[in-house]
Amino acid sequence: MTSTTASTPAVADDDPDRPRDTGGDPFDQDVLPTPPGATTALLRSLLAPMKGRVALTTLLLLLQQAAVQAGPLLVAYAIDTAVPAFRDHRSGPLLAVGAGYLLCALASGGLQFAFIETSARVNQDVLLDLRGRIFRHAQALSIDFHERYTSGRLISRSTTDVESLRELLDEGLQELVTIILSFLSISAMLLWLDLGLGAVAVASFGPLYLLVRLYRRRAGRVFRARSTAIAAVIVKFVETMNGIRPVRAFRREAVNDAEFAVLNRRHERTNGDALLEMARYVVGSRLVANTAVAAIVLWGAHRVASGSLELGVLAAAVLYLRRLYDPIDRLGMFLNSYQSAAASLEKIAGLLAQTPSVPEPDRPRELPPLMGGLPGREVVFDGVRFAYRTGGEVLPRFDLTLPAGQTVAVVGSTGAGKSTLAKLLARFYDPSDGRVLLDGVDLRELPVPELRRGVVMVTQEAFLFSGTVADNIAIGRPEATREEIEQAAKAIGAHEFISALPDGYDTDVRKRGGRISAGQRQLVAFGRALLADPAVLILDEATSSLDVPGERAVQRAMTTVLRGRTAVVIAHRLSTVEIADRVLVMEHGRIVEDGRPDELVAGTGRFAGLHRAWRDSLA
Repeated sequence: MTSTTASTPAVADDDPDRPRDTGGDPFDQDVLPTPPGATTALLRSLLAPMKGRVALTTLLLLLQQAAVQAGPLLVAYAIDTAVPAFRDHRSGPLLAVGAGYLLCALASGGLQFAFIETSARVNQDVLLDLRGRIFRHAQALSIDFHERYTSGRLISRSTTDVESLRELLDEGLQELVTIILSFLSISAMLLWLDLGLGAVAVASFGPLYLLVRLYRRRAGRVFRARSTAIAAVIVKFVETMNGIRPVRAFRREAVNDAEFAVLNRRHERTNGDALLEMARYVVGSRLVANTAVAAIVLWGAHRVASGSLELGVLAAAVLYLRRLYDPIDRLGMFLNSYQSAAASLEKIAGLLAQTPSVPEPDRPRELPPLMGGLPGREVVFDGVRFAYRTGGEVLPRFDLTLPAGQTVAVVGSTGAGKSTLAKLLARFYDPSDGRVLLDGVDLRELPVPELRRGVVMVTQEAFLFSGTVADNIAIGRPEATREEIEQAAKAIGAHEFISALPDGYDTDVRKRGGRISAGQRQLVAFGRALLADPAVLILDEATSSLDVPGERAVQRAMTTVLRGRTAVVIAHRLSTVEIADRVLVMEHGRIVEDGRPDELVAGTGRFAGLHRAWRDSLA
């Protein structure tokens, strides 16, 4: 046993231990670092399983456009051939034109319906896949990621950013393919009808191309800013609603209103900037289009009057020109959707490019069979060092052995390293150096399911999910029977209060377990841990938020849950230490006292001083 006589501050909560300085952290930005080509690779991977259906939708759209573009040719044929033939009492050509036009109209409508139905299925499957990827990937990322990346941003990625992609898939891609096919087919038709008229029409594409390039460059910046502004609004909203109790307790409503108004106005400005860029593009493109149409019509009329151009050809050319320039506005709408979707897809790709800082092992190992009839396992911290990414070293070289079945209480001042020790044992983080061993097996060599079966952590918050009490107890063992669930609840003393609920074990505890008290939530959490039957149990400040009756009920439950297991109890209240076999006093990431509770109380070290102060406070 080691001890020192230096005084120490009262034992307090130190979760988390890490410093809060986040200056220069890329996670402060809405767009995470994205490897080159990640956005394109993501889009390809989403569409790859649907190559056949994508090809079918493209074919349907090609056929539909062919039916649409045949119309002006039939008009030209009617004016120049079918009508003169009808005057000569030959009605066959005119009837053929009418039948052909009707057939093209029916084919266009039918093919459009088939295209919409097929493409809608493809789009929904893509979005379903993408939302699933975001959800699964976010769950797989390490605790370190979630402590740096807000839940509001995750919500923005899976809602507004996915919605931007949906708008592009639902309307934008059809518009793009239609526009490209229209430009190519109509240009070819105009050049075939009359080389001169076609050349003038094609020459007008030059100014239009420059307009599109300018719009893309300017709109790209605007839509990235708009997407970030939307995410900031969502983050603020989620943060405020999640913290509504302290908001009301500290009268933060007015301050929050002012901050939200600033973010909302920024969102409004970015929307206005997007509309302004769109207006500039539409005005410029219409000016180019109308000038080109006017020039072609005047020149064509002059040629018709001089006899060098047939009237039907001019009529068909004008119809084609209208169809050629009409999609220009739709091109602007597509570019709108494209820039918005591109900005969103870049953010989603950045999220999906993140890799867990606590990866699965390349060569997983299994834990050895339990020995000695006890459920506990030996824990060893072997030369462990640890530092958070955003701060200095929390644990300098740290060595510790916890025999199987021993209950160890860890006390110390804020920032002493208690919660960091617990997080390393739960493998929420990996050591910067050294190893954490469970019965001689490095935690980094254990697959996550094996680790989670062996090590369970009960936190101060005792988070409950919406759903029944039984479902919350069975989280660690979803296959457990109702009888096993009730036995676990009885063992920790929760059966009585659960039975008194309106629907007993089938009572919905609602959001975060708000239907039951903090002490009851903690008991449910202990029932969950007991049912999971781990070898190592970590209790991180499990009684710090409870009143005295609630603390006593939880301590009785702790005695049942900890029996025979290896346990690490992060202690805030020294009353919790009484159930421990051994006490560790930590300071600045080092163990400064280590011994049995009664031995340390009888001594003159830091724990003895803390214990005397605690007893005096109860007097």
